[in-house]
Amino acid sequence: MERQRRSFTEEYKRQAVELVVSSRRSVTSVAKELGLRDSVLRRWVDKFRQEPASAAWRPTTQASPMPADQASEIARLRQENERLRMERDILKKSIAIFAGTRT
Repeated sequence: MERQRRSFTEEYKRQAVELVVSSRRSVTSVAKELGLRDSVLRRWVDKFRQEPASAAWRPTTQASPMPADQASEIARLRQENERLRMERDILKKSIAIFAGTRT
């Protein structure tokens, strides 16, 4: 029986790479979470890092440039996400300490 090859959109690949790059998580953990082989995700990350920033994962259709207010809102939301992740991690650790199990 032949194994069918999966194909992924450029948007999916870009989002997977973002998980690795922006969250500073390991390729292996992100690949496991997404159900991918880590070699596939590592190849996507390498491709992303080799391409110039302006050309990295550019969609095939020409998109209009993002307005400045949208870009600042996205930057603000990313900072808030990072802060919330930190708070979540601190709470997880404190729960483990009070429960008597350290992780």
